[in-house]
Amino acid sequence: MTEPIDFIGVATMRQVGKKRERPIAFSASGHLLAEGARFNEAISRLSQSTFVPKGIYRFRSHEAANQHAEDCLVRGMGRLVAARSNNG
Repeated sequence: MTEPIDFIGVATMRQVGKKRERPIAFSASGHLLAEGARFNEAISRLSQSTFVPKGIYRFRSHEAANQHAEDCLVRGMGRLVAARSNNG
């Protein structure tokens, strides 16, 4: 099966799923507020799971950057294991 091509020769995007982005509401809604709070909560949990301290990093190679990220992940996972074993 070939991808559909638009007029400039670039493959067009296909839509997956049916969820539509909601328009901006002009009046407050408790349902929308709760949905936004759930989204905010989920996003804030994601940022805590990287274990890489905030900052600007410069590396000489991709391998060095990958090694740094891996080292941070290992240290962070070790801290999680230690905290969980101390609590339970």
